[in-house]
Amino acid sequence: MMGMMQSLGQDARQADRDWWRGAVIYQIYPRSFQDSTGDGIGDLAGIVQRLPHIADLGADAIWISPFFTSPMKDFGYDVSDYCDVDPMFGTLADFDAVVSRAHELGLRVMIDLVLSHTSDQHPWFRESRANRTNPLADWYVWADPKPDGTAPTNWLSIFGGPAWQWDARREQYYLHNFLTSQPDLNFHEPAVQEALLDVARFWLERGVDGFRLDTINFYFHDRHLRDNPPLPKDQRNADTAPAVNPYNHQLHLFDKSQPENIAFLERLRAVMEPYNAAAVGEVGDSQRGLEILGQYTDGEARMQMCYAFEFLAPVPLTPARVAETFAALDAAAPRGWACWAYSNHDVVRHITRWNLSDAAARAYATLLMCLRGSVCLYQGEELGLPEAEIAYEDLQDPYGKEFWPEFKGRDGCRTPMVWQSDNGTGGFSSGKPWLPVPAAHLHLAPSEQRAAGSLLSHYRAAIALRRGQPALSKGVQTEMRAEGDLLSLIRSAGSDEIFCAFNLGAEEVTVDLPPGDWRSVGAAVGAVAPDERQAGQVRLGPWGSCLVKRV
Repeated sequence: MMGMMQSLGQDARQADRDWWRGAVIYQIYPRSFQDSTGDGIGDLAGIVQRLPHIADLGADAIWISPFFTSPMKDFGYDVSDYCDVDPMFGTLADFDAVVSRAHELGLRVMIDLVLSHTSDQHPWFRESRANRTNPLADWYVWADPKPDGTAPTNWLSIFGGPAWQWDARREQYYLHNFLTSQPDLNFHEPAVQEALLDVARFWLERGVDGFRLDTINFYFHDRHLRDNPPLPKDQRNADTAPAVNPYNHQLHLFDKSQPENIAFLERLRAVMEPYNAAAVGEVGDSQRGLEILGQYTDGEARMQMCYAFEFLAPVPLTPARVAETFAALDAAAPRGWACWAYSNHDVVRHITRWNLSDAAARAYATLLMCLRGSVCLYQGEELGLPEAEIAYEDLQDPYGKEFWPEFKGRDGCRTPMVWQSDNGTGGFSSGKPWLPVPAAHLHLAPSEQRAAGSLLSHYRAAIALRRGQPALSKGVQTEMRAEGDLLSLIRSAGSDEIFCAFNLGAEEVTVDLPPGDWRSVGAAVGAVAPDERQAGQVRLGPWGSCLVKRV
């Protein structure tokens, strides 16, 4: 298979300006992917070593979570230098090697830009906090206290407590939507926007093909500093923050998702256009997420895609929920483009979250590859890795420490990737890994999934099916129906029309095919073909699927 891959040269990257639409993007959490030095922490050289695994899987691109210089209070999402690599991950030369090798293998490279906030160790913040008159004084969100000394607004941090921290140097509060060590940049200051656009240019010049934009709707705050209204209990959900977090008690009208954000996104898109780069924005909003997705991806001047949270939620992904999500998407964002994911570095792995059997995991993988939108796969998802149980004494995540034990944080989905079963670290490191490698993961390593019937081979087949059928990757989606455990839909592009049906339950169901003649296109992923003896109907066993193309 490797010999069939073609180098993704500059000409090829420029030729397909629509490459992102329907793409399968593989998320790499660099701390936990592959350690090349034996210090127990994954690095860029380790990514180079393991890129063939991703290319063999059939992905179109990789998304690398932050590797920038950082004090690592939030494991890289607190940046102290946007234009350099943290020494624990390597050097800029190592990053260049990642880009070069990825392009050789036909993979595009997307990197995680955290623009809404920096580390409090960033030189910008150190200067800004020194006094109220320095050149960077307005680069962060500073505000005077209320007359009684309390915080300027009632805004809350996602990581717990108020979103304001008192600073004695300026005798003002600064805004932090996450940790107190992650002050928010002031996007109302034009110089801040220019500096961040320069960051994007720096990485585009190094050959990246796009960005995953962390917390894209958090860039701007309400310049009038109005309080958020309360959110009635019956309207709360745990889509973007755990249920025990008081952040869910507010309707977040003023601390994020401001209208000024759209103009900045258009400026960023203009910077990206000459490079044929694409971006997927992470929209964090439990009530208006799809509406914001529609705003941010509407037309050719804004972001290409937005990362949706609906399938990352704790509740089971039933046919009804899938259908409701797409109905809401069609209503709120008729011209929008979503990027779907079941797992990532912030949520319980979906194998555990939905208590999936092997057969169920295959059904959901096939479904994901048949839905309209782009797709993100999280490292280890293709192996069927379950969530790891992490003892409190091994916990690294500050979010988990804050809300333990009702919420155990994100370390359970961040444990090191396993590559082989014959040593205790799964081939991840020759040293002690930064998080324990669960023994239960070892038998799921790629070295143990070489057989044709493995879950890993199923993911390869499902991705190949998507890539081989334009109707599945880029086509329109119509006639989605949910009835009990049965979900059906039609994907079409030009004269091609594919009917997809999925049994997301443990009992047999009968599927009525639309009128006409159909032939199977999903044999490689275990899809059932129509039975001539029962014209117009297909019987699907538990967790079965039917993928047929109109003749």
